[in-house]
Amino acid sequence: MTNVKTNDHLVNNKNGSVLSLTLNRPESLNAFSPEMILTLTDTLRDAQNDPEVKVIVLSGAGRSFSAGGDVKTMGQANAAGVYDHIGRLNECILAMKALEKPIIAAVHGFAAGAGFNLALACDLIVAADDSKFALSFSQVGLVSDGGGSYFVPRLVGPHLAKQFMFTAEPIPAQRLYQLGVINYLVPSAQLQEETLKLAGLLASGPSRTYGMIKKLVDHSLTATLEEILEQERITQTMMVSTEDHQEGIAAFKEKRKPNFTGN
Repeated sequence: MTNVKTNDHLVNNKNGSVLSLTLNRPESLNAFSPEMILTLTDTLRDAQNDPEVKVIVLSGAGRSFSAGGDVKTMGQANAAGVYDHIGRLNECILAMKALEKPIIAAVHGFAAGAGFNLALACDLIVAADDSKFALSFSQVGLVSDGGGSYFVPRLVGPHLAKQFMFTAEPIPAQRLYQLGVINYLVPSAQLQEETLKLAGLLASGPSRTYGMIKKLVDHSLTATLEEILEQERITQTMMVSTEDHQEGIAAFKEKRKPNFTGN
């Protein structure tokens, strides 16, 4: 069953267990607006409490995924306004990481600045093979926001992170795929089809397990080995009592595909 909700800056389309969210300012290459960020944050928080939603797909309308910050309005902002705007963006990024469900970014065209960082805040990235990425902040005399200073060095190392941020050079999707930043590289015409295929695969999986995997992997970036070992121990103790674990064991013994329910 498909349920579509549209506002000026975000399209919300729930089809079965997959919630598709589309940034919807195509005339400005989906540059962020306060309404877009606030609506996206609220929608992600609602998705956490919606048992029907197993996977979220994030994409952009029109020619690109997102140009990030709206350069046309940057010169009009004062320091207090910038501080508040980035605070709203931070809340959105934190909501993405707190969501105990996989988020897939489907990227076409350009993902620039905070638009690139928004994709990095997702759990997986599927990108069109002709798409390009850029950390374009230095071109307008700014540093990265939206978590780029956290995500990028952890993915490519500090030297490449500084190169991409210093030069603001467009980075072809193929290079980021080779670096392991992009999970799946697909022909542009097949981006939606391949992303939804992946979303459908995850939606039929053990969703509670995915949520715990997400928490453990994300926390491992700042935790010690001892902390992760103990968290694995505690989490595994919880997981063995779930219905999905019992179903997985039964399916293995019966040599059939498991029918996970997220319980």
